[in-house]
Amino acid sequence: MLRFDHVNLRTNRLAEMRDWYVDVLGLSEGWRPDFAFDGAWLYAGDLAIVHLIEVAAEPASDPSDLKLEHFALSGEDLAGFRARLAAEGVSAQERRVPGTDILQLNIHDPDGNHIHVDFRVTG
Repeated sequence: MLRFDHVNLRTNRLAEMRDWYVDVLGLSEGWRPDFAFDGAWLYAGDLAIVHLIEVAAEPASDPSDLKLEHFALSGEDLAGFRARLAAEGVSAQERRVPGTDILQLNIHDPDGNHIHVDFRVTG
């Protein structure tokens, strides 16, 4: 059986990215192994779902670089999440998934990575 474990993002703006994932998505920074490089593990509950790795320069857009189109999270409290986005000045594009009760709030982190947070809605 498989389950989601984490996404790993390389960034040259570690502090800004860490703060964004904590302030906007509500993750919390937690334990991380003592690697030989800087980074942060950001937790949803007891699972470190976002691993940030600090790099010296912005990752290139070279075809040999790894690409991430998006990752998705399931959310609760749509109104509360909208309020958090507004308070942090983060714009979101909302889309209904056709034929479902899912509303996606599409956002981008400071490095431009696409994330959508899915909420179940009625009506």
